[in-house]
Amino acid sequence: MSEPQKPLPLEGVTVVEMGALIAGPYAAGLLAQFGAEVIKIEPPGDGDPLRKWRKLHDGTSLWWYSQSRNKKSVTVNLKSPKGQQIVRDLVRDADIVIENFRPGALEGWGLGWDRLSAVNPELIMVRVSGYGQTGPYRERPGFAAIAESMGGLRYLAGYPDRPPVRVGVSIGDTRASLYGVIGALLAMHHLKVNGGTGQFIDVALYEAVFGVMESLIPEYSAYGIVRERTGPSLPGISPSSTYVCRDGEYVIVAGNGDGIFRRLMHAIDRDDLGSDPRLARNDGRVQHNDLIDAAIGGWTSRHDIDTVLRILEAADVPSGKIYDAADIHADPQYRARNMIEPHVLPDGKPVDLPGIVPKLSATPGTTRWIGPALGAHTAEILGRIGFDAARIDALKAEGVI
Repeated sequence: MSEPQKPLPLEGVTVVEMGALIAGPYAAGLLAQFGAEVIKIEPPGDGDPLRKWRKLHDGTSLWWYSQSRNKKSVTVNLKSPKGQQIVRDLVRDADIVIENFRPGALEGWGLGWDRLSAVNPELIMVRVSGYGQTGPYRERPGFAAIAESMGGLRYLAGYPDRPPVRVGVSIGDTRASLYGVIGALLAMHHLKVNGGTGQFIDVALYEAVFGVMESLIPEYSAYGIVRERTGPSLPGISPSSTYVCRDGEYVIVAGNGDGIFRRLMHAIDRDDLGSDPRLARNDGRVQHNDLIDAAIGGWTSRHDIDTVLRILEAADVPSGKIYDAADIHADPQYRARNMIEPHVLPDGKPVDLPGIVPKLSATPGTTRWIGPALGAHTAEILGRIGFDAARIDALKAEGVI
């Protein structure tokens, strides 16, 4: 007998998603995973460009199926007055609107905060853009690559003697999405619990990156220090770096706690360093980081990755292999926590999607369906707000939906 479906924490919450690609849609996707009804507005014809990004299967992006899980696709031409009215009608009963157009675009279509909040005074609107809704850069086009650069992240990524590099995913977009979701939930709490009003959340991509740059600005402000690229090492914290093993695999070793450092040095037969008073605390180890790195790197180079990990795990030293996709897919920890979800594409081909984060004990998120076909839910959603079949057919003929 199957276990009854547990409730989802955002059941009853309606989200209207406008925008495309990553930052806005990723935020809406997180809400959809925890039970919100997400009505994704896409342009008729091609839909969200993400449908054609990266690896395609039968003409549709595999990324699309993952990011758009649990969403309802509705096609609406936002440049059409009739399409704009459809959105205003949808917003009347919505809880949250999420958009990631360039500032001013929605206002030009009569769908800005002033118009939508007039329709629904309790509306919460998440607005994600490159530079925010205010300031001298507000109208510039913004993408994650630029945000990661302006936010300070790109400058620190890579080796000191080489140009800065990027992380292989759009981390600026997804960080902004997380802030957008946090803002929406904070605003909902204020509205429902504190008796507040609707409001909008202004998320800038570059600020989402800048917000996690740790001590970057305090160090510059107090001492004029410009933090530089340090390759695999973590500046100011020792030892914490990447080392090559005999079989060419790479291992991360984080031995930066005082007790951990002593255990690490014992594990690699360097008790002389473990007992050296100069290296007893982090501030001393930082001054001799090259010596410590050479000792660890010399040891890992004499052993294969499995031996290194076995010895360090026995010594209770934080360490790990650098995983590629195949490593992730095969790892028992991922499987034990349902982080690899089996699904089926429309033609029956099996596909695995990433599992849902975070894990809630009483109301866990779930994947109810994978990314929908373009416009799959248009008739359902428009019927809900009073459109009959003849009117829907007429709007299709006019290119409004």
